[in-house]
Amino acid sequence: MLVHRVVCRLITILSCIFGAGRICDAAPASPAAATVPVGVAEGDITPDGPIRLAGYASRKTESEGIALRLRAKALAIGGDDGEGPAVLMMVENCGVPGSLTAEVALRLKAKTGIKPERFLACSTHTHSGPWLIGFAPALLSEALPAEHRTRMERYQRQLADKMEQTARAAIAARKPARLAWAEGAVHFAMNRRPVKDGRCSGLGVNPDGPVDRSLPLLCASDTEGKVFAVVVNYACHCTTLDGDFNQIHGDWAGMAQQYIEAEHPGATALVCIGCGADANPEPRGKAEMTARHGRAIADEVDRLLKGKLTPVDPRLTARRLPLQLPLDDVPTREELQQRVAVGQQPKAEAGDKRRADRAKALLAELDAGRPLPTSIDYSVTTWTFGDDLAMIFLPGEVVVDYALRLKRELDGRRLWITAYANDVPCYIVSRRVLREGGYEPESSMIYYGKPSRLSPLVEDRIVETAKSLVPKSFLGGSGK
Repeated sequence: MLVHRVVCRLITILSCIFGAGRICDAAPASPAAATVPVGVAEGDITPDGPIRLAGYASRKTESEGIALRLRAKALAIGGDDGEGPAVLMMVENCGVPGSLTAEVALRLKAKTGIKPERFLACSTHTHSGPWLIGFAPALLSEALPAEHRTRMERYQRQLADKMEQTARAAIAARKPARLAWAEGAVHFAMNRRPVKDGRCSGLGVNPDGPVDRSLPLLCASDTEGKVFAVVVNYACHCTTLDGDFNQIHGDWAGMAQQYIEAEHPGATALVCIGCGADANPEPRGKAEMTARHGRAIADEVDRLLKGKLTPVDPRLTARRLPLQLPLDDVPTREELQQRVAVGQQPKAEAGDKRRADRAKALLAELDAGRPLPTSIDYSVTTWTFGDDLAMIFLPGEVVVDYALRLKRELDGRRLWITAYANDVPCYIVSRRVLREGGYEPESSMIYYGKPSRLSPLVEDRIVETAKSLVPKSFLGGSGK
């Protein structure tokens, strides 16, 4: 018996030395290292022709070629017993609207029995992906050409089919596996809100601004220790490429996946985005920089996989709560009319003209007898793996304050926070960002078709909802 244990230990050590991509320090005999059915799958979602891209209102034409193909990927965790499997899907797109996520979730529930809270569609937020109907509905001030919308509608139908197929393929591919996780750091995310005298006047670079550079990693390995799925999360916009770039590309997230998969044959990589709505990659503006940032992610993944990973309890509990996020000071008819008048002045600035265009659309809603919304639909989803790891999923473009606060008020050492999850209704700003003003809390709401900015009450409402959904063992804060 002693000889058997020694031989097993030697095999484990040799695997750590020579088997890159293997779980080296997980203890197979421990309860947390128990196996669970896990499957992974991917599908190509690159459009088959020119299409309008999302992310920049400056683009006025359809895409001009493919620089990097786009994919949807799904990770299925759990067997058919109990609550059934859960599926985490990554879509290389600027923003998957809630209507599309709901459609795919309904299909999966009907065909596989997956419960809504156990399905998540997370956008990588690449600004060089197809514009989906329902995302940033007021991105343009001018009318969209009919033929452009026709191609957008056709692509969206194809995408829904591909998302469903990919999720079902992941479920079908399940095999016994062990889960483990680790957390590293990558440093190209940079706060993009320069602040002077307490106010933010525009987008730029703020080296002293808050940012979350953590890189949590979750991997699934088969019973022989071979990693076959890797999920990573990083809080930064996929905006290495600017509005002058008009080709299909997954930006740094797409490049990171390409590198990870090349260096870990047989592994499928999924990249999700954290609370990086007020962070840009630096440097940015050139295509080669996507490779530089993707390389940084892949190198950290490689380092983590070669080091010690913490086994994860495979018992996944999913919870979701819907809530309303109040808007602040919804404009009256008179205020909207004033915005129109300002925008029509001979020396009106571009921003005034854009606000006037949006005011006209809102006035049309009032004229049609439809009151302006005073809140937006929202939800918070949590996946917890026993007491080992809590994942919080937030819709929208969520600023960094949410991650930093949740890591303070919960145990940040066992916490994973993903944004752009299930829907992208608008920027989800904090009280700090509301005080400072600027693009995220104010002018961005024009593109998202909202009548006003969010209320300062929103931050506490989201944070308290998230805290209510995780087990008490995660409460108390770690000071991280």
